Amino acid sequence: MKKLTIFLILCICCMVVADMDAKPKKRKSRKRVKTTRVVTRPTIHENPYICCEDTCDHIHGIDMSHYQGEVFWETVGENSKMAYVYLKATEGSDRIDSRYERNIDLAHRYGLKVGSYHFFRPMTDLKLQLENFKTQCLPGEQDLIPMLDVETVGKLSTEAFCDSLFKFLNLLEDAYHQKPLVYTFRNFYNKYLLGKLDDYQLMVAMYADEPPVLADERDFIIWQYTSKGRISGVGGLVDKSCLMGDHTLRELRFKH
Repeated sequence: MKKLTIFLILCICCMVVADMDAKPKKRKSRKRVKTTRVVTRPTIHENPYICCEDTCDHIHGIDMSHYQGEVFWETVGENSKMAYVYLKATEGSDRIDSRYERNIDLAHRYGLKVGSYHFFRPMTDLKLQLENFKTQCLPGEQDLIPMLDVETVGKLSTEAFCDSLFKFLNLLEDAYHQKPLVYTFRNFYNKYLLGKLDDYQLMVAMYADEPPVLADERDFIIWQYTSKGRISGVGGLVDKSCLMGDHTLRELRFKH
């Protein structure tokens, strides 16, 4: 009798277990986590074939010299969105850019607004530098005010460099009857020219994806954002720039 009782208990246990296995188990609810896919687009500094001018409304331009070699200006004028070009005319007291005359003639012919620039050598005779620039930068050929490229102090102290620079800026203003545009790099400006060029419009170079902010937070008219741009009609790399904010080319118009 005892064995029968044990046998019956075991049978009942097996039936209970089987019944429990037959019931569907409740699934735990899983919360869906939304994932945002971040698409990183290459910038012009990673891929020089990316054209900023194709994706924004800024007024874009370039600066050119003999370093670009032969330029097919018809292609530049017809197939790009460049509105202006600053051409290197001279450097120091005796250097003349070998492609300046051809470049300025063809840039005009194919529709770009043209300005000319001089690379400043602060230790070189200022009057000789002015005469060198004047032989190339003829007022009748200019759409935009002259530009002075300021990138070196030579071996001068900051005080002596600034004295040389402002004397030359005054000479340029007297010669062309308007203040020139000053081109320089952000770090150079912050180190040597901070707060000293308030009467001059600036073109500031900094090769980055965001516009530079000068240490004194002053406004500037043009940002040169790359030295490695590409455009049709030019085999080599090109310096590209754009006008900032609400600035227009009228502000740089050469007054004849």
